[in-house]
Amino acid sequence: MAIRFFSDGISFQPEGKREISHWLKQIAHAEGKKIGSLCYIFVSDETILDINKKFLHHDYYTDIITFDNSIGDTISGEMYISIDTVNSNAKDYHTEFRNELLRVMVHGVLHLCGYKDKTAKEQNKMKAAETLHLDYWGFN
Repeated sequence: MAIRFFSDGISFQPEGKREISHWLKQIAHAEGKKIGSLCYIFVSDETILDINKKFLHHDYYTDIITFDNSIGDTISGEMYISIDTVNSNAKDYHTEFRNELLRVMVHGVLHLCGYKDKTAKEQNKMKAAETLHLDYWGFN
């Protein structure tokens, strides 16, 4: 069981990595899952755009792209997070950068737990789960 944090092309590491790792493990447990290996890779907007084009054939910026390597009830995956977009979204949503970063991080874990966000109904369910976990664990 490992949660690792990397940056690619930028200089960024989240504050409180041990606390965040514990929180993410608790979320997985609350969702009936356990963590195998999670890798958070922090990147720029340009890097996430390149990943989005190359792997998902989408030509737009996004805050997170999650690659799922889960098996059964053990969630594993790589999550690329654009720090540029997280920063922009924090300003747009009038929230602290750290709160927005944590929202995006839990969003990735929820994808690995089986949550989707393609339809309005799925988006509402995802947003409710994000808020629940942020509030319950005291991060909102």
